[in-house]
Amino acid sequence: MTSALRRRAAFIRWLRSWRRWPEQVARLWLRSLRFRTVVVTVVCSSLAILVAWVWMALAIQNDLFQSRRTEALDDAARATAAAQETLDSSVQTDTAQVRNVFTSVASTLNRLSSSDRIAMLRVDSSPSANAPVPFALGGDWDREVSDELRTKVASAADLQWWQSIELTDDRGARVPGIVVGQQVTVPGVGAYELYIAYDLGAAAQTLGFVQGTLWFVGIALILIIGAISWIVVRSITAPIGQAALTSAQLAAGRLDVRVDIHGDDELAILGRSFNAMADSIQTQIKELADLSLVQQRFVSDVSHELRTPLTTIRLAADVINDHRAELNPVAGRAAELLYAQVQRFEVLLTDLLEISRYDAGSVQLEIEPTSLAHLAEDVVASMQELAAQHGIEVRVVAPGGYSPVDMDPRRVRRVVRNLLGNAIEHGEGRPVVVTVDSDQDAVALGVRDFGLGMREEDTERVFDRFWRADPSRKRTIGGTGLGLSIALGDARLHGGTLSVWSAPGRGSNFVLTLPRRAGSTTLVPPVPVDPGDAATEDLGMTQPIGVPDRDGARTDTGGRA
Repeated sequence: MTSALRRRAAFIRWLRSWRRWPEQVARLWLRSLRFRTVVVTVVCSSLAILVAWVWMALAIQNDLFQSRRTEALDDAARATAAAQETLDSSVQTDTAQVRNVFTSVASTLNRLSSSDRIAMLRVDSSPSANAPVPFALGGDWDREVSDELRTKVASAADLQWWQSIELTDDRGARVPGIVVGQQVTVPGVGAYELYIAYDLGAAAQTLGFVQGTLWFVGIALILIIGAISWIVVRSITAPIGQAALTSAQLAAGRLDVRVDIHGDDELAILGRSFNAMADSIQTQIKELADLSLVQQRFVSDVSHELRTPLTTIRLAADVINDHRAELNPVAGRAAELLYAQVQRFEVLLTDLLEISRYDAGSVQLEIEPTSLAHLAEDVVASMQELAAQHGIEVRVVAPGGYSPVDMDPRRVRRVVRNLLGNAIEHGEGRPVVVTVDSDQDAVALGVRDFGLGMREEDTERVFDRFWRADPSRKRTIGGTGLGLSIALGDARLHGGTLSVWSAPGRGSNFVLTLPRRAGSTTLVPPVPVDPGDAATEDLGMTQPIGVPDRDGARTDTGGRA
């Protein structure tokens, strides 16, 4: 199929989808600066042209009518004066002569007037033997001359009166007209009303031609203005659109794209500045990427290189620690410290290697169907001894989450162990609640402690590497400061989230949310991140923990905890 046929088929489909036109126009109005500018320009120009057209049409119509009315009044005045002169100069001795004079007057009116619609009507309706019979030439004078006009003509002998009327032309069509009336006096008989009707059809045709011309010129002007606006706006918005597309490609990671530059105008200057900025960004990103790569390689190499001597040191520390009873008390204590710190160093190296894998993007998930509720119960069971050492009761609440979900159980178990270990360490001897629930889109696990909690600014940095809310606080279970960072990375690898809520004196709540299906973009945690006061009331606790302020005094944080 040729491109012309494809365009024709697309146009036909567009015509058939006329119900969606308003929606498409609204979308185009919101997204296209070019469309909005052209529409606003055309609408404003159309309003201006319409106002000018109405004003010109009214002015021309009024001028044509005034001119034709003046001509009709002047023509009627001349004809009336000639008729009156004919009547005044005649000598009427009998009825026959009066009628002959009337015939002469009618001939004079036909000759001097530009209209063939003439009527003479007697003012006095009383019978008279000498009064000539009124005559009417052309037209339906009973309908065309109104009673109001006859009354005014009969009441003023020296005044000229006129009225706009409708006339019937030779083809039977209704056309605009004007009738002029004035009195004439027949000597020896009395006053008569003289009416002359003028056809304004030619003026109406002229007005129609002028109005049609104005319509044509107005529509042509609107089309020309629209075309000019489109060309001008396109010449301006096309470079802007290209710059927007280029910036979007830059944001997507294509650092080699640039704006095409033509000419030396302001838009060309903008394009050069944009390209210079893109060059600078590309250079800096490349430098940062190289530096990051060097750092990743350094951390990975150091971690690997340290494993061999660390293994030797750990073996030696194990041997020494196994025989610490044979040593003196000082040496025995040193052996215990050496053993503990070597173990912590080994965990730190393991975490550093894991972080380097995340930075290098080389982490792979080992997916298998796993029940998050059963996994949480296993982790809680494995950490019961640690919880007992801290005097903390761990409670599991699992209304959902038993159905298997595709996940990497090793990594999720590591996340749960990390969250539960932190809750035990910072729980201040109060119970820790592990909640597991699910819905049709996701499964979630929440770990809630009722310890000191954190401030809002601390929760924003809690997932940073090696960050601690209270640097002076001693780690009791040998953490490395990388656990939450690794946990966040594991959650994101699964397409899930790891959220935190905390309040001073009320404890903290960490919620891990995993999607049931890969590719889900928006997840609503089945376990609320902000637990409210329900859990506190269930545990029978009514008072928050006092949190030391800057002066060292312990203050009540308020609320229920």
